[in-house]
Amino acid sequence: MVKTYRRFSIRRVERQKITKGQFFALFSSITNSGASPRTLNFPPNPPSPPAPITESCLKQAILDSEWHLIKHVSSINPLLVSNVLHELRASPEAVQALTEKLGFPYLDIGCYCLAVVILSQLPSPKPALQLLKQMISSRVDVSKEIFNKLVLANDQLDISSTVVLDMLVKALCELKRGDEAFQCFDMMQEKGILPKIETCNALLSLFLKSNRTETVWVLYAEMFRLRISSTVCTFNIMINVLCKEGKLRKARDFMVSMEVLGFRPTLVTYNTLIHGHCSRGKFEDASIIFSEMKAKGIEPDSYTYNSLISGMCREGRLDEASVFLCKMEEHGLVPTAITYNALIDGYCSKGKLETSINYRDEMIRKGIMPNVITYNLLIHELFIEGKMIEADNLIKEMGEKGICPDEITYNILINGYCKYGKSKKAFYLHDEMLGKGIQPTLATYTPLIYVLSKTKRMMEADDLLEKITRKGICPDIIMFNALIDGHCTNGNIDRGISLLKEMETKNISPDEVTFNTLMQGYCRVGKVEEARWILDDMKRRGVQPDHISYNTLISGYSRRGDMKDAFKVRDEMLTKGFNPTLLTYNALIQGLSKNKESDHAEQLLNEMVSKGVNPDDSTYFSLIEGIGNVEDFLGNST
Repeated sequence: MVKTYRRFSIRRVERQKITKGQFFALFSSITNSGASPRTLNFPPNPPSPPAPITESCLKQAILDSEWHLIKHVSSINPLLVSNVLHELRASPEAVQALTEKLGFPYLDIGCYCLAVVILSQLPSPKPALQLLKQMISSRVDVSKEIFNKLVLANDQLDISSTVVLDMLVKALCELKRGDEAFQCFDMMQEKGILPKIETCNALLSLFLKSNRTETVWVLYAEMFRLRISSTVCTFNIMINVLCKEGKLRKARDFMVSMEVLGFRPTLVTYNTLIHGHCSRGKFEDASIIFSEMKAKGIEPDSYTYNSLISGMCREGRLDEASVFLCKMEEHGLVPTAITYNALIDGYCSKGKLETSINYRDEMIRKGIMPNVITYNLLIHELFIEGKMIEADNLIKEMGEKGICPDEITYNILINGYCKYGKSKKAFYLHDEMLGKGIQPTLATYTPLIYVLSKTKRMMEADDLLEKITRKGICPDIIMFNALIDGHCTNGNIDRGISLLKEMETKNISPDEVTFNTLMQGYCRVGKVEEARWILDDMKRRGVQPDHISYNTLISGYSRRGDMKDAFKVRDEMLTKGFNPTLLTYNALIQGLSKNKESDHAEQLLNEMVSKGVNPDDSTYFSLIEGIGNVEDFLGNST
């Protein structure tokens, strides 16, 4: 008798309590299309199509964590999962596991929103927030769709709380998608849902951190219109906004209003005000706020002292900053790298490198490790003082301590080596930073262009300009000036003029340095009329000539002996409020001497001495060239 096999019945499964082993056995019978060896002598029956899994069966499999088996059931779809989620509303832990183990195509955005609403009922908001962020991150600009699906899910699950919508705004804020968060804020209003103050604070804080202070005020006005009551956190954010805008008086008034409304300022309130005043150079006012804070029994913390020490260092009050460091420690507060970096920066800016290094050594003795900022400050000052060997030693020390150079480190090094004409080393560092995945910026390329220009490698400089433009980096006025100077110095003034036109196409306005460089280029090759045209063009564009502009023209006219025009420029210079300098007098005396107008030259010498301009060797050499009898001249001048 041939043994036959019963076809799988999903209803039979539903009527029985299914164990893990039984589910696996039944699941295997669905997917096994092979026949028993005992039936090989008979024509095989076509395999039966797998029966669709039911909601109750899927629910039980989820509760039993049969994820491997569930993933092999082809009939699972978002509609089925959605129905099961309704049945699992009382088991948020199982729902959380479901969202972690299954994804698309099993779940669509509607399923995810149902899951988020269920998870939002948990004591901790983290699971719901995390799932929301995953949904948002996997899509582009779908906040409106998610919002509507969450509203629908709330209705389907008959949940009156709208906390999930606040969570959506918060998730968008944490992902720094401010415009979408604000859009959801508006949609909540449209549905008559009042956002929680914590939601509003998250939005305000995001726009503050993004420096979008105008948007902060728009949102704050909307909160006021909706009668959403502020908290201390709200006031602190708005005080921070006013400080960032430089409205320090209004910031202090805001704190007074806060107290009138019954809110007691906190340490954060005072720290915000102190930092705001110190960053704007208002250290005296910051000291007054510090005293008020202590009088009210609010003890300062490390942030307070760091702000004050940084403010003192910016104003050059280094001795006071050092005293404050001692006071900080006396109050049991431990200085940080931020504290010492402020002091090191202050002393470096005053050229007191030895004291800066002593502070670096002190922080190490106290177990405070220097960071990349510490080393950047010291390396920068070493290059300013021309101590390249010591700078190299600090770079080695960074490597030994496991501190990786950052973009600023490389820019300091490249700029330093370019300044001293070491182009090979500078370009090696450029390649090294690329190899480490650090992208060069405008601050990286400007000194490289400069060093190429100074070493007469103008073709390479032009190629580098083209390369960085292709990278999407827009050259600035400093880079163009360096290029124009290089070409003009090397006699290629036409290229300098073409770069001027290129600046115009990029909406980069030339400055007095640009025009002075072109004028010097023309005067160097004797084209003084063209230089005069540049000066006139400069004035037409609203760029005011400076003493270099006038001295360049005076020198150009004098060099070719055209003293009438040279003195016209000198007179124009005087009417513009510029006093003649040593360069002015030397150029005029040189021109007069070449024209053998020694009497006039002698008059200018007397004039310059009477005006407190001391002659130099160049002055006397020019005079000697133009006189016939040196002894007579020296006798007359005494």
